[in-house]
Amino acid sequence: MAKPDMRARARELRTAGCTYDEIVAELGVSKSSVSLWVRDLPKPRKTPEQLHAMREARWAPHRAAQQVKRVETKRGAASEIGRMTDRELFLVGVGLYWAEGSKSKAHRPEERVTFINSDPDMIRLYLSWLDLLGIERSRLRFHVMIHESADVKGAEAFWAAIARVETSALGKTTLKKHNPKTVRKNVGGGYHGCLTVRVTSSADLYRRIEGWWYGIVSSARDADQANRT
Repeated sequence: MAKPDMRARARELRTAGCTYDEIVAELGVSKSSVSLWVRDLPKPRKTPEQLHAMREARWAPHRAAQQVKRVETKRGAASEIGRMTDRELFLVGVGLYWAEGSKSKAHRPEERVTFINSDPDMIRLYLSWLDLLGIERSRLRFHVMIHESADVKGAEAFWAAIARVETSALGKTTLKKHNPKTVRKNVGGGYHGCLTVRVTSSADLYRRIEGWWYGIVSSARDADQANRT
């Protein structure tokens, strides 16, 4: 490319908002030449996209360092747990159920053990807890709850694998009606809806869970009072 053509192209690029470095990379000339050719032109304003890219570049090292620190903290915390004893798993399971499981209410007395969650690790932990309690797998009923616009078959396969059952063992999937006016965040390949795990003939088990929970609450209250004296 002849120098007059290069100069004209450099001015075009500068007018379009390119930086000196971008023009140098485009034309393969020195920065001093670019400066000579375009120095009479006003400094271009950065586009919103360019400003965003500059901010991202400036913060990238900090974010990378924070991510490393975040991962290290989580790994260190996980190593503090080690292998749980049966009693520890038992207590964790009671708290997990009472936080996330269905509960009988004064306005809706219903003593049934039902657990619903969208987190596969919560489901795995809950099933391990039921195994610890000696609940036979034949007493468990599974079904998926998911938006009708999602990958229903994929979600059923996903939860069947988590529960270690065949998809044919799942009950009828509950489809949530799609509202076009709602902007949902739970979309994409990582969205699998929720899995419901119900224990059949579970009134007695429910009463025991409630009793275990209040036993934990009472024990914590006693410990708190002892610490205050």
